[in-house]
Formats: sequence, structure tokens, C-alpha cells
Amino acid sequence: MKDLYQQAAVDEIKSRLQRLTPEHERRWGKMTAAQAVAHCAASLEIATGDLNPPRVPIGWVLGWIIKPVAFRDGEPFRKNSPTMKELIVTDDRDLEVEKRRLCERIDRFSAIGPTGCTKRPHSFFGNLTPEEWSFWMYKHLDHHLQQFGV
Repeated sequence: MKDLYQQAAVDEIKSRLQRLTPEHERRWGKMTAAQAVAHCAASLEIATGDLNPPRVPIGWVLGWIIKPVAFRDGEPFRKNSPTMKELIVTDDRDLEVEKRRLCERIDRFSAIGPTGCTKRPHSFFGNLTPEEWSFWMYKHLDHHLQQFGV
């Protein structure tokens, strides 16, 4: 199970991220590559507690049911999964700027480790351990890199 507390996983994600260009076409979804990278950086800000979106009502009802399936190693992140409104990016972004910003967020998350992870619940899944946050952040980044074929 890969996660962002493993340096090899961090290096892999950052290497794939560096290969991403504006010319990569999305395989699903609505965001451009730059918007998806900005979206990923914001998700890491949630994991470190810098951004604190509220729990969504549907998460209270279904989050605990879906979590065991979503967090299963090898289970792909569902394409076109709903995105919390705080993470939707619709404005134009510069891909190189967003890639640098995301790399900074990845490095920070990895460096602060489990003790720096948010204690706040995930907006959909509820309470997560630092290890679950790290796994989920890796899986989320992998999902969006696959979205653009890298």
C-alpha cells in the first residue's frame, strides 16, 4: 500500500507530475491539467489542516459505508466521483506554477509526517488516521495523474 509517508511513493508521484504538460488530454472529467493539479494541492491543504471544509451531510450517512471499499488497496478511485465544492477549480491556471505549488504541498505533507496531519474529519469519510490520510492523498494524486495519462 503506497502512501505519501514513503519517500519512494513521493518520488514516483513527483516524477509523474513533472511529465505532465498542457498538451495531455484528460480521459475523463472537466478540469484541465492545471486545474486538476491546483485541485490536488488544495486537497493536501485539507490533509494538513490548512483548509477545513465542513462535513457534508451525505458523508454522515454513507461515508462510513463507502470508506472500506474506497480505501481498499488496489481499488481504483472512481472516475467522475463527486468533488467537494471547496476543491473545484474553474479559473485558468498556469500548469508550471501549479506543479511547483503541488510539489511544495507534497513535500510539506511528507515532511511533517503523522504528527502534522489534520485531526479534523474528512468531509465525506469522517475520522481518518494519519496513515489513512497519507494513503488517500497518494491515491487521489495517482487518480488525477492517470486522468491525464501520466
